Amino acid sequence: MKYWKRIRFVFKVRKFIPFLFEFFTTRKVPTKQKVWSVLLLVGYIFFPFDVIPDFLAFFGILDDVTVLMFVLQQIVKMSPPELKEKHGMRE
Repeated sequence: MKYWKRIRFVFKVRKFIPFLFEFFTTRKVPTKQKVWSVLLLVGYIFFPFDVIPDFLAFFGILDDVTVLMFVLQQIVKMSPPELKEKHGMRE
């Protein structure tokens, strides 16, 4: 069951831009959670950990997408319920 939730989560990527914008601009999200979210995103960008090297075409990119989806999923978990509902994000 958890596997299917993660697959559905991947297909909601297009909703992340407005969700992230509101997450970082609203006062409903505490500053501490915003800082953690920025650290997660910056950590992924500056310290990419590749389980599978990128030169293996599809599989190399797949592990990057997986890590990015994990980071975005953690940001969704930190967000207030009303923000999740507004953008159709459920855990």
